[in-house]
Amino acid sequence: MLRPLHVTPAVQAFAARTPTLPPATHTNSYALGGRGVLHVEPATPYEDERRAWLEWARDLVSTGRNLVGLFLTHHHGDHSGGTEFFARELGLPVWAHEATARRLHGIQVSRELADGERIVLEGPGAQAWTVLHTPGHAPGHLCLHEEALGIVVVGDMVASEGTILVEPNDGDMRVYIEQLERLRSLAARTALPAHGAPIESPGQLFDHYVRHRLLREGKVLAALRASGPGGATTADLVPVAYADTPRAAWGLAAMSLAAHLVKLAQDGLASREGERYFARRTPG
Repeated sequence: MLRPLHVTPAVQAFAARTPTLPPATHTNSYALGGRGVLHVEPATPYEDERRAWLEWARDLVSTGRNLVGLFLTHHHGDHSGGTEFFARELGLPVWAHEATARRLHGIQVSRELADGERIVLEGPGAQAWTVLHTPGHAPGHLCLHEEALGIVVVGDMVASEGTILVEPNDGDMRVYIEQLERLRSLAARTALPAHGAPIESPGQLFDHYVRHRLLREGKVLAALRASGPGGATTADLVPVAYADTPRAAWGLAAMSLAAHLVKLAQDGLASREGERYFARRTPG
């Protein structure tokens, strides 16, 4: 991706190197607005990348734009790693969901955003972004939707490079799938992910993600049922449910599998005793 990339005359993207999950190597920041500018994802912790990021932000100021804040989609380090630095250097307030604010250390969130709030950015072609609380990947995950532009900023809900990890500590597979379906219902024309290039016709990708997760859930359930009355551990299930995945990725797969097992338990199809999981037989 070019740095910066002009998505529209009043939406720019800037890819900065971050300690994210491979194959992704960068996290996209976005500058939203024609005159009033909201910076999304102050992500990079690396000094050289921070200098380039600051130059980008200051170039916007030099053209007469007014920077209004730093917006965090969620608290993970490859999205928030530069927040304290950029807030200090640019004198900007930090905006995030309250669940994100509680998970940040040493960072003061000035504005806690909730689902349905509107962020109006003044100027030529004024933009009105609707805040969407989309947990599932992270408890405080936020997206932004500009209906007139047909653009949705999706953070870590989907990616055009790499994949999205949903694990049982921060994540919730059931909620994640529900929020993917919500994003699909927006009928946006372009999605701006944190990792990879802009996504045209994103409804197709949202559909793909939902189908993929449900297909994997079916494989997890089949593996669990095949384990018999003695049940199985996560380590037992990964080689079966993720047989189509390279062994090098099984560590991450185990976390995703655990999130699927939590959802299966919520659906009444599995139970857990200690480290072992058991399939519950459905009537008939």
